[in-house]
Amino acid sequence: MRHGKKFNHLGRTASHRKAMLSNMGASLLLHKRISTTLAKAKELKKFVEPLVTRAKEDSTHSRRIAFSYLKSKEAIKALFGEVIEKVGTRPGGYTRIIKTGFRLGDNAEMCIIELVDFNELMLKDAAPAKKTTRRSRGNASAGTTAPVSAPAAAKVVEEIPAAEVVDEAPAAVAEVETETPAAEVAPAPEETDAPEASAEGDNDEK
Repeated sequence: MRHGKKFNHLGRTASHRKAMLSNMGASLLLHKRISTTLAKAKELKKFVEPLVTRAKEDSTHSRRIAFSYLKSKEAIKALFGEVIEKVGTRPGGYTRIIKTGFRLGDNAEMCIIELVDFNELMLKDAAPAKKTTRRSRGNASAGTTAPVSAPAAAKVVEEIPAAEVVDEAPAAVAEVETETPAAEVAPAPEETDAPEASAEGDNDEK
């Protein structure tokens, strides 16, 4: 009986299916992303991720176990080298499946399966998202103080021009007061001219 042995055979025999998953796993580790059907990608995810978990322990035994599945020295070197350096810190979920639509001809659902930490575009988009969440938490604590400090600053800004206006007003009045005596002093030369004229008149009389 085959009770409890349900999985996707992918329309292939056991040997064909193992060889196909081995080739696809090696290609994924070497190229970091491949395009395939959704059914194959789901089976490849279950095939590759246990190997990445085993690669966290870099030993001869782990390398031999991984080689028995992948059958590729280049794939083993990539798995225990650059792949485990980036993906090794994760507790799981080393691959990502992105659906891309349906294939012309047989209308099979297509997708891209890739290693998570090698997609630079998504890493750039994810970094600001983390920063915004952290900033929002920081602003939540600082938000209580910001509204209080802003009106205080506004009051200070409003008070300073008022003080300047009060200071400038007496200065303007003082200038007007100083100018008015100057205008009153202006006729002084005429008064001085009058005595000179009288003095000249005395001289003429003499």
